Parts: sequence; C-alpha cells; structure tokens
Amino acid sequence: MIDAIRDHGPVTLASSMGAEDMVLVDLIATNDLGIDVFVLDTGRLHTETLALVQQARARYGIDFKMYVPDTEQLQTYLASHGPDGIFNSIDTRKTCCAIRKVEPLGRALKGYGAWITGMRRDQSVTRLGVPDSEWDEPNGLHKYNPLANWSSEDVWAYIDQHKVPHNPLHKQGYPSIGCAPCTRAINEGEDDRAGRWWWENPDTKECGLHPASENPAPTKSEVSS
Repeated sequence: MIDAIRDHGPVTLASSMGAEDMVLVDLIATNDLGIDVFVLDTGRLHTETLALVQQARARYGIDFKMYVPDTEQLQTYLASHGPDGIFNSIDTRKTCCAIRKVEPLGRALKGYGAWITGMRRDQSVTRLGVPDSEWDEPNGLHKYNPLANWSSEDVWAYIDQHKVPHNPLHKQGYPSIGCAPCTRAINEGEDDRAGRWWWENPDTKECGLHPASENPAPTKSEVSS
C-alpha cells in the first residue's frame, strides 16, 4: 500500500466489510496511512454488514464513505425484472450487479490515482491470476491487491492477533459475504466464494467490479504521455 500512496496517491480502499478488507482497514488505521475507505451500499446488504460499518467507524475513527445505486436505473431494473430477477439468468444477475455495484464504483473512484482491494488468489477459480498490482483500464487508474498472496489462515491469524472487528456471518460459514440474496454459507471442501451466486457455474462468479485483466501497471511516464 505504501507503493500506491507514494506513486499514485490519493488512494482509496474498496471495502465489502469482509475479513480481508477489515485487515486492510486495520493496517490503514494503525499505520495512519491516510487512505480513504468506501463501501458500496447496494441496498441488499446483510444487517450484520451494515452494523459492522458503524462498529468500524467507532473503532478506527475512519469515515466509511457509502455509495448507493442510481435510483432511476434501479427502479427501471426492478420494474422489468422484480427484486429477484438475479435468479432468472446470468445476464439479469450481472445487470443487477452493474447497477448496484459497478456504476457506484465508478463514482467512488473519481479523483483517485489508485484503489486497493482485498482480493486473494486462493479465493476461487476466477481469482487465481490476481496480480499484486495492475492497470485498471475501465476505471483509468491503478489497482493494488496487497493480500493477493495471503491465505485464509493468514487473514484470520491477523484478525485474531490484532482483535480486528469482523462480520459475525464469517463464523456461521460465510467466508465471502455480498448481498444477502446472493450469498449462502459454504459446505466443507468448497472454495471461499462458492457461496456467492451458488446457482451459477464457478467461472461466472464475479460481479463486474474485478474483470480479469492481463494489463501490467504502466509506468509514470506512460500515464503522463
């Protein structure tokens, strides 16, 4: 994260309030890194997730910026597909994600030179190639994944050692937590993201926030040229 600040500041963290992101919040706060934090409030988050936002605000003194979907886009979608249109097809599910997550993400990233995520390579088959850093072409800024090489055991060892607040749903079998209708507890032997959009094939289980990329991060001269 130091590299991101030094080379591409200002920097912001996209937090789902999951275990990985809480590790990053703790690192940011305890090291006084000056990195902003935002949450995409999709309108369908678990009560436990929203409660954790308030708990983390009190613990760390950080202003978690909340971004909500565009009202007109959301109303149009609901009129056509209803609140549970996500189950009708992959396209309708991804359209819902685009409205509730991708469009607000674009607003959240405006004015920043880099953003940080808590993605790890061993979370799922869709994340095996997650790089430590990359150029995020759709959003036009650098993207850093400082926990890319961490294991789940690494994450929880940090949380336990530093007494980091975390979502109680993790202890109920939810290693990855998104919107309530799209998330279930996983079964023994399943990967961390098996409970996300569980009715779909494993290779489609992303929302569009993190499209697969093979773009190396450009140098400063390339960005300014």
